[in-house]
Amino acid sequence: MPTDRSHRQPDEAGAPTTHGATAVAVPSRADELRDRFAGLDRVPGVPKPDPIVVADHVTRHFGGMTAVDVDHLEVERGAITALIGPNGAGKTTLFNLLTGFDKPSTGTWTFEGRSLSGTPAAKVSRSGMVRTFQLTKALSRMTVIENMRLGATGQPGENLGAALIPGLWRSREREITAQAEELLARFKLDTKRDDFAGSLSGGQRKLLEMARALMSKPTMVMLDEPMAGVNPALTQSLLGHIQSLRDEGTTVLFVEHDMHMVRHISDWVVVMAEGRIVAEGPPQSVMNDQAVIDAYLGAHHGTDLGDDSLLDEAEPAPGATDTTPEGTR
Repeated sequence: MPTDRSHRQPDEAGAPTTHGATAVAVPSRADELRDRFAGLDRVPGVPKPDPIVVADHVTRHFGGMTAVDVDHLEVERGAITALIGPNGAGKTTLFNLLTGFDKPSTGTWTFEGRSLSGTPAAKVSRSGMVRTFQLTKALSRMTVIENMRLGATGQPGENLGAALIPGLWRSREREITAQAEELLARFKLDTKRDDFAGSLSGGQRKLLEMARALMSKPTMVMLDEPMAGVNPALTQSLLGHIQSLRDEGTTVLFVEHDMHMVRHISDWVVVMAEGRIVAEGPPQSVMNDQAVIDAYLGAHHGTDLGDDSLLDEAEPAPGATDTTPEGTR
């Protein structure tokens, strides 16, 4: 009797192969993560199936003010996790602590099982955890390609002795340049290769900073408000790049106020308010969490954060001055 091959079967390499007219769609990375998160409790500090970052009892005090007071946090490997909350919630301060740009008052954390508590920012970056900033840090008086080259690791020419002998670094420089040009093409900045970084638009600088962060081939990328100041024409491009990072296996943790973006691309959402984590969960359930609604909208009870117009009321109008101290965002 002939074998029924009307269903879709994996081949030896694990890739789906179609036999006959009927085919079953292969789950996307987002679908896999949705299934992975399905059984998790929607509570602050919930343990994750495969955490890449684990933080315990992390606090940061500025005089008599507590900017961060995180009892326990886990970030899932290979997922896009959004860190949201109103201005002054402590999101950027937590970023600064985890990446070595600030020192905690108390607390410990690990990255891929290795302690990074008290580790300088440069060493954190070399370990595979890199970040971008809300205010871009492009070197304005250097060209785009020169900015890109700075992001690469393992550069023999950085050693004074080796720099005097071109044969020791020229081959590596060619490799770095090829990698940089490939990333610039991917981010559609290749036509700006030889332009000064200071001549780029705000959105192009965001793209450059993200591309430069990838020069070190990181395991985890942390993005601080990647959409801030970005022209709407570039927003979709940035969203696509962030999703492609996840689909390639890179862990992404980002701070963002744009709830449409959070709902659209995040696999898991962590909510901070007054320095503490008040809620966690998939985007849709978090948007309807009363603790999140209270944190964003105060007395507007019974509302739905899925309505973008409500967030327009909660966030400053475009062009308004943000008077929150940078260290407590």
